[in-house]
Amino acid sequence: MNPLYARMGTTIFEAMSARARASGAINLGQGFADGTGPAPVLEAAARALLERSNQYPPMAGLPELRQAVADHYARHQGLNLAPDEVIVTSGATEALAASLLALIEPGDEVLCFQPLYDAYVPLILRAGGVPRFVRLEPPHWRVTRDALDAAVTTKTRLLLLNNPLNPAASMASAEELALLADFCVAHDLTAICDEVWEHVTFDGARHLPLIGFPGMRERTVKIGSAGKIFALTGWKVGWMCAAPELARGLGKAHQFLTFTTPPNLQWAVAEGLVTQDGWVAETAAGFQSSRDRLAAGLHELGFATLPSAATYFLSIDLAASGIGLGDVAFCDLLLEEAGVAAIPVSAFYAEDPVARVVRLCFAKQDATLDTALERIAAARAALAR
Repeated sequence: MNPLYARMGTTIFEAMSARARASGAINLGQGFADGTGPAPVLEAAARALLERSNQYPPMAGLPELRQAVADHYARHQGLNLAPDEVIVTSGATEALAASLLALIEPGDEVLCFQPLYDAYVPLILRAGGVPRFVRLEPPHWRVTRDALDAAVTTKTRLLLLNNPLNPAASMASAEELALLADFCVAHDLTAICDEVWEHVTFDGARHLPLIGFPGMRERTVKIGSAGKIFALTGWKVGWMCAAPELARGLGKAHQFLTFTTPPNLQWAVAEGLVTQDGWVAETAAGFQSSRDRLAAGLHELGFATLPSAATYFLSIDLAASGIGLGDVAFCDLLLEEAGVAAIPVSAFYAEDPVARVVRLCFAKQDATLDTALERIAAARAALAR
């Protein structure tokens, strides 16, 4: 076995979810929503399965979906994408893999921002690249020019940005994105932008894509996910958007990974992107309400939380909460004493981790969150013993 995978453990998401299943704990660790998604999209998938072709669709994706993605970004983000600049993938993780395989040559360095999605580092390494880390810190997880300058070298070729940032529930500001665009142009870097949380944003904030900033149109891969847009994480329908020359290379890598994605899901996602803007906005508002419910409950129990500007996640600041445990020990206590699964944010660092922050998923029904809070109170009591 390749030593990279031989040394690798199970992902923190699967490990905590398995422990939750085995113990009957409430799973606030892995990021999936309780709901079933928009009914018209589910019905479209069922109809397509029965009434349309189930043979191989085009490698780059159904024309209907590629057009729908382009139109969607024109409406929501002011982007001018052509359908041939969209490549449909089997989820955003496959899009990440295809992008890294297509763009990395052995020895190329890739700038990554910690905390980071755990797939990034193994994918970079298997593509022959070298990850270089920019460490972000709570409470605001901001990108600075000094940190970028300290990480870049003459071998740096790519910048991999997750925005909104999954582990931290933060969003890059317009100023930070302008800084990143200037930096990429100055150092001739291609940006791979993992933007799967682009529609799960709160408090009136609007997602800004890096591809829309000056100098970035020809040097950016924008990655999106229907699973996140429609809260259908098991569907694994995603896409890569890039200028034609980049898109052609991305497609060549994609063709030897999954090659294509189930056609009935593609037709359904295309219909959803055209018809379900209202559902997406309403659902984001519902997630914001759930965030506020969980935050209020935690504050009543004496926990300090970090800002949550986007995603399904809210984090507890252990140090500010007066808790002396590290995040791994606290997650073990929470699972064993209270029956609630959470994620230690240190798991999202490849080096020099922030080890005093614990992440909870709030994309759950009110009753689930209320029961979890009752259980978390037991963990708080256990700390006082």
